[in-house]
Amino acid sequence: MSAEIVTRFAPSPTGYLHIGGARTALFNWLYARGRGGKFLLRIEDTDLARSTPDATAAILRGLDWLGLDYDGEAVSQAAGAARHAEVALQMLDAGNAYKCFSTQEEIEDFREAARAENRSTLYQSPWRDADPATYPDLPFVIRLKTPTAGSTIIHDEVQGDVTIRNDQLDDMILLRSDGTPVYMLAVVVDDHDMGVTHVIRGDDHLNNAARQIGIYTAMGWKVPVWAHIPLIHGPDGKKLSKRHGALGVEEYQAMGYPAAGVRNYLARLGWSHGNDEFFDDSQAKEWFDLSGINKSPARLDFKKLENLCGQHIAVTDDAALLHELQAYFAAAEKSPLSKPQKDGLMLAMYCLKDRAKTFPELIEKAEFVLATAPLEMDEKAAKMLDAVSRGILGALTPQLQNASWFKDELEAILNRVAEENGTKFGKLAGPLRAALAGRTVTPSVFDMMLVLGRDETILRLNQAAAFEG
Repeated sequence: MSAEIVTRFAPSPTGYLHIGGARTALFNWLYARGRGGKFLLRIEDTDLARSTPDATAAILRGLDWLGLDYDGEAVSQAAGAARHAEVALQMLDAGNAYKCFSTQEEIEDFREAARAENRSTLYQSPWRDADPATYPDLPFVIRLKTPTAGSTIIHDEVQGDVTIRNDQLDDMILLRSDGTPVYMLAVVVDDHDMGVTHVIRGDDHLNNAARQIGIYTAMGWKVPVWAHIPLIHGPDGKKLSKRHGALGVEEYQAMGYPAAGVRNYLARLGWSHGNDEFFDDSQAKEWFDLSGINKSPARLDFKKLENLCGQHIAVTDDAALLHELQAYFAAAEKSPLSKPQKDGLMLAMYCLKDRAKTFPELIEKAEFVLATAPLEMDEKAAKMLDAVSRGILGALTPQLQNASWFKDELEAILNRVAEENGTKFGKLAGPLRAALAGRTVTPSVFDMMLVLGRDETILRLNQAAAFEG
């Protein structure tokens, strides 16, 4: 029986959950969940000067909105400092690490001389093979003894085998002179102690893997499976930055993108399964594998994102959609929906979901059921309600008083009234939209009448007939 798959997402809490970080988390989540494994969360808060509780909270909110649930509690890397130091001391005792008493000035002098002589500036500590009897009573760091010959091979599921000559790697510091562990050591110890089997992360960490393999080897630990994924670029092919638009996951929620659509889009951003574009979570978990990840950077494309989001809105259960709409209102700092508005939305959802790519588009279509009479007319709607149109609306309302409230009969009545007034229903539709919604871009006239009901429809038509722009 094969060992349980364990993946992890390990963000630094120095800001919001970046869209690139969200995709890394998603890939880890999909890989673990699709194989019955564990997906763990570690907050890499060792940079105490830059790490903040607010940033940690933002990361947790972003993961929660995206629906990326993790197993157990989130682990704080800073809390494990004593364990990280303990491992460094074990390597020291085993002869795989050494004390280095070189000062910053001595290291800089070495590098200046190396530059002048056009040789490698990788620091070669004179303390690497020094006799402990010669150790001075001075501050020291603990360095890893990196092999000086041969090569380190990173067997990577995305990048293939990457070979780095050991003479290109320095003797990495493990413990600083104040006894605190460095990030590179902490990552390896945490991944080992958490049982991480697959490290799926951005390819900006690829070179780190070679140095981290040195720690695994020194400790006699099993090296995890590596998968370094290309970063996300903007539509112009350049590194993603603020100029390309939203970067934080919470911004996407506040802009009204549904979480399922964002998950679907991020899964397709740099990974593919044949020609499949639109899929749900269960399909993504079943299909996702490391071999489908592209080697080249993916480009953010807001049109594709909106397209997929529209498809997800269309197939989402009405109650679930209302729940997410309410969360969107909160994220966008809009006034919460009232009970009548929520009831109205549930009635109208069937005619709102199609062709709405974002929640703002859906809300725009839903204005007729969210607003209360008397309606405020926008500029285009006000132009529709000229004297002739108002007269026809006035003639229509008595005929609706006793109509059975079904689409076929309403359609027959509206067509008849249009004909009696020397026009066609198509010409009457604009004024009717204005009367029922206060705007001209709406669901169909019949859907609005059915959702609003007889009394509210007649009230709005009467008010529109008396409208004086």
